[in-house]
Amino acid sequence: MTALEPRDGTDAAHLAPPATDAPSPDPLSDLPAAAVEGVLGRTYRALSIGIVSVVFLIAFEATAVGTAMPVAARELNGIPLYAFAFSAYFTTSLFAMVLSGQWADRRGPLQPLATGITAFGVGLLLSGAATGMWVFIAGRAVQGLGGGLVIVALYVVIGRAYPEHIRPAILAAFAASWVIPSVVGPLASGTVTEQLGWRWVFVGIPVLIVIPLALALPAIRRTASGPADPAAATEPYDRRRIRLALGISAGAGLLQYAGQELNWLALLPAAVGVALLVPAVRGLLPTGTVRAARGLPSVVLLRGIAAGSFIAAESFVPLMLVTQRGLSPTMAGLSLAVGGATWALGSFVQSRPRMEPYRERLMVTGMLLVAASIAVAPTVLIEGVPVWIVAVAWAFGCFGMGMVIASTSVLLLKLSAPEEAGSNSAALQISDGLSNVLLLASGGAAFAALGGGAVGAAAHGAVQGSAGSHPGAFAAVFLPMAGVALVGVWVATRVLVREK
Repeated sequence: MTALEPRDGTDAAHLAPPATDAPSPDPLSDLPAAAVEGVLGRTYRALSIGIVSVVFLIAFEATAVGTAMPVAARELNGIPLYAFAFSAYFTTSLFAMVLSGQWADRRGPLQPLATGITAFGVGLLLSGAATGMWVFIAGRAVQGLGGGLVIVALYVVIGRAYPEHIRPAILAAFAASWVIPSVVGPLASGTVTEQLGWRWVFVGIPVLIVIPLALALPAIRRTASGPADPAAATEPYDRRRIRLALGISAGAGLLQYAGQELNWLALLPAAVGVALLVPAVRGLLPTGTVRAARGLPSVVLLRGIAAGSFIAAESFVPLMLVTQRGLSPTMAGLSLAVGGATWALGSFVQSRPRMEPYRERLMVTGMLLVAASIAVAPTVLIEGVPVWIVAVAWAFGCFGMGMVIASTSVLLLKLSAPEEAGSNSAALQISDGLSNVLLLASGGAAFAALGGGAVGAAAHGAVQGSAGSHPGAFAAVFLPMAGVALVGVWVATRVLVREK
């Protein structure tokens, strides 16, 4: 086959230029109007605004809750379980992601999305009403179920409703929707926490659920509801994958529990957790993911490495600034605020059509920025280093994450057939969530082993240099995560299949 021959079986003569001196017609003139519209064109406007509003809610929750979390954990006497409060969300979301992928492929994304948003709000209310740390963690687990349903359903919506050439733009819009929450979320959450109490942060956010529901669900019903192929017989649910999803969630939870206990008896739940995780990972992720095989497996692996290392480190930033440098919850949260804008900028950069040939290079550069930002953040444990260093480092790290995360989503949808979009999107999110759980578990275990559970004493009075100060506990979280991000640099070189 020559370079000029078509690859779809059409007659090569049809590709010859017309024998006329008249100007060539616009190549897009014969396409339907929807094919040349942008994400805010008439065809896609309502849908785009609706699903971006859903992401806006999730972004506001993440930034607001992250700011309030150190105070909530301290008042519930749960500093030793601090990492568990984050990883519980990701643990239950692992099961929900697999369920959502199958649900969306068979019934369309509308039902899992509506159910997920509802569970998300119920989990927030449960955490806000908690009187003990374990009840608080249970609320985060319910919230994770909702989040897992929502995120996979959204990817299925993108794969079905948007043509390939504008998918990078809608994913960039997702990143842009984090900008305002990144600034307003910490400020609002910190103010509410300091003036009214942390519970109002959790109880107040569910009110915002009404807006995304009103905007997104009708638009999705019109454009992406129902099975991918209405004429085809509905496939039964893959019970094996659902059992594996239960196994991966249970295994991740047991490993997290073992990491928090740090005693010989914890070896039993750790062993059971590994026994559940290994077959589940092999069955739910693409073949070759663990060994970074080129193409889709490396895309899925890179997503986990990038998200896990960055989120595990970021979860400890507010706690580090509050307990080690005496910042208020508001200021600690705002130290990460600029990251929302730079994340959106990174996502915007990757969405430009002229950057498509350089996607692999963008992802390598992005992972280098992520690794550097994580490594620089704990330098504020040195008294003479100004705290604004964290804000600068995180701005660069978020820029890198914007390029990497959006690019993995673009490549996944490009490599997936329409009927596989749900399952492959679930695999991408499982890699993301599982990595978050495992790295938070390992980071939390190292944090607790080096005396991190005692930092609550410093937070009560925000006294510098108090007996509750344990800088080594924080360094044991950040530095290994920087090493994990460096592994991601190598994996990023394997996301594209080389032609022989």
